[in-house]
Amino acid sequence: MRRARPTPATLAYGGSPLASVIGETVSLFHRLKFASEQLHGRGETTAGKLGILRGLHRLGPQTVPQMARTRPVSRQYIQALVNQLAAEGRIEFVDNPAHKRSRLVRLTPQGKDFVDSAMRREAKLLSRLKIDILEKDLRTATSVLSTVRALFESKQWKQLLKTVR
Repeated sequence: MRRARPTPATLAYGGSPLASVIGETVSLFHRLKFASEQLHGRGETTAGKLGILRGLHRLGPQTVPQMARTRPVSRQYIQALVNQLAAEGRIEFVDNPAHKRSRLVRLTPQGKDFVDSAMRREAKLLSRLKIDILEKDLRTATSVLSTVRALFESKQWKQLLKTVR
């Protein structure tokens, strides 16, 4: 079995197997953010705004509070990004039949075209990347990362967190 050398990020989290996964995930997150800027253009959109556009594309119209609940950021942060996207003409606010004050946010045709174009660029590039990892191993990695993410969203994590504050 081929072993990767530990990076400073994996060592910074204590060296345990779980700590190594967390360290590598953090390093990968930053690398993916930079790769996204390279692919989509730094001035074109931010990762946060692209994330909102993707969410609206995938899930349909949502309120700002609904979007904020699915991310570990504040409602105010999402509101600021949504306001920027509205000014760019990529999203619009529409009446919400379920709530008088919390309007729905939805993609405009321009926003949908932007997301579709970004997803095509990504799919084209990713289809050309060659990586020496078996598909079953990538599926296992996905499952592991999903399980670790769920751990940090769990009641166990919230209870443990209270004991160290």
